[in-house]
Parts: sequence; structure tokens; C-alpha cells
Amino acid sequence: MNDRAKGGTGDAPPAGTRRAGAPRGASRPAAQGLFRRLVAINGLVFATGTLVLALSPATVSAPVVWAEVPVLLIGLAVMLGANALLLRRSLAPLDALTTLMQRVDLLRTGDRLSDSGNSDLTHLIATFNAMLDRLEAERSASSAHALAAQEGERQRIARELHDEIGQSLTVVLLGLKRVVDRAPADLKEDLHGVQETVRASLDEVRQVARRLRPGVLEDLGLHSALSALATDVSRMSGIPVTRHLQPDHPALGPDVELVLYRIAQESLTNIARHARATRAELSLADEDGRLVLRITDDGRGGALQDGAGIRGMRERALLIGARLTVDSPPGQGTRVSLVIPQERRTAP
Repeated sequence: MNDRAKGGTGDAPPAGTRRAGAPRGASRPAAQGLFRRLVAINGLVFATGTLVLALSPATVSAPVVWAEVPVLLIGLAVMLGANALLLRRSLAPLDALTTLMQRVDLLRTGDRLSDSGNSDLTHLIATFNAMLDRLEAERSASSAHALAAQEGERQRIARELHDEIGQSLTVVLLGLKRVVDRAPADLKEDLHGVQETVRASLDEVRQVARRLRPGVLEDLGLHSALSALATDVSRMSGIPVTRHLQPDHPALGPDVELVLYRIAQESLTNIARHARATRAELSLADEDGRLVLRITDDGRGGALQDGAGIRGMRERALLIGARLTVDSPPGQGTRVSLVIPQERRTAP
């Protein structure tokens, strides 16, 4: 029997019902409370105006004479001004809530509005904050499933490249060696060229498999994997990558190590492809109890919008509760920082 048949969490509660655990009065429509507050404010203003008019020596004739018009206009202006001031103060939190709605991004967590204002708007703000908490949790869970499936597919493809295509190319190389040994002298040079082409293809297949599945991360650890990554990027792109890897930080969980490696890999790949940099730097160190990964370059910068690669890095950072920042002023290079709190280093 599935969750829907059992009435599990997948079923939406009927309209007008209050969820279990919700605060008392949460089922009251916020619009109704706000309507009552507006009516009360307007009623207070008009009642005060009526009381002042009743107690003041001012009189209104029927029909109204011209000398009484300024008194009526002044009274109307005072009531309208007082009404506008009270309404503006009462509805001010809505402006902040609208601004938050416009800038909210589920990949940048923790952006919340304080529960300030009157009781009705406080309930509305708290409900919106709770909605953001729920959406961020759902986004994090779905990203975790998607990235886990992606890593699994990468490992499968890497195994197939290594075990099938790599072995096939190795067999071809061995066969070519036997042919070269028995070939006449005028064909050996051409066969040597073919042999080198196959050997280069085999090396490329191994490099692709290594990028898809960082076996050195599992076998030798994070420091060796980051060092090998920096060496590979330097060799392929010609950009020297300086490494500053602190060796004595506490043990990390496998998910944390994989996130660190993938973010460093994506950052260095972006530098090699797009930055037009002459040098780059990779550092990993403890700072005030937090583990900080930084990748910087001296390229053109100017990454004003998050592309697919940066958004993928943000999703990975969310999986371990880390904070990723990308600073890329035009003409001043790019600085990528991943900060992992102490309590999230051994994430499962």
C-alpha cells in the first residue's frame, strides 16, 4: 500500500484545515485579520475626527458658507494624513516581504525576513519563512538524489571506458606491436605513426575516465586527488596552478571530500576554458574552526550571472550545508570560496 492509500505525507490537507503542530489561530485567513486592522485604523481616525469636531467650537452651516470651507478642508487633510501615516506604518513589512520575494533564490539559503510588525503581518511573514524552509529542504533533497544518480552514472561510464574501450585499445596496441615487428622496413614508419595515435587515444580515454571517476580520491585521499587535479589542469591548459593544501585538518566524510573535489574540478576547468588567466591558486585550510577551499585566478573575471557550472557547484555545497561564494569583478579575476562549518565536516 502506497503513501497516498495510507494517508501519508504525500496527501495535501483539505482546504481550511489546520495542520498538526501548527500554532493556534494559524488557520485564520491572514487577509481577514488584515481587513479588520484596516477597518479599525480607519474607524479610529474618523471617530477621532468626529470627536474633535463635536468638542470644538467650529460649526457647519447648511448650506455651507465660504468661510467654513477652509476649516472643513483642513480637517479632511488632517484625517487623511493621519490615516495614511497609520496605514503606512502598519503595512511597512509588506514592502520588505515583496523585496525578499523578488530576490529569493533557493540556491542561496538563509535569506529570511524577521517576524516584525503587527500580529497579522507577523503571521504572514512567519508563514512565508516556513514556506522557504520547506522549499529549500525539498530542493536539497531532490538535488541530493539527482547528484547521487549523476555520480553513479559517471562511475558506470568510467568503468566502461576503462574496462571495455581501454582494454580494446590495449589489445590493438599489442597487435600493432606484433605487426610492426614483422613488417617490412618501408611500412614500419607508417605503422609507428598509427601506433602512437592509438596510444594517444588510450591516454585520452584514461584521462576522461579519471575525470569522471576520481579513483585517486578513493585510494589516496583528498590531498593527493587535489594535487593530481591541479597537475592535470596545468599540463592540459598551460596555466600554472599553485597549491596550498593544509595537511593536518580533521578527517572528512566521503560526501564532503567528493563535494570539495568536484567544486575544485569545476572551478579549475572554468579557469582553463574561459578565464584567460596566466596563473591560478588552489588552497585548502582551516580558518577559525571552518574548512575553507579557495580557487582564484588573475583572468578577466566578469561572471555576473551564474551559469550551469556555478549553479551545479551551489547545489553540491547545499548537500553538505556549506556556503559557496563567487566573486568575479570585471578585469580582476575570479575568487571561488567554499566554507564548511565544523559540524558539517563528517556529513554522511
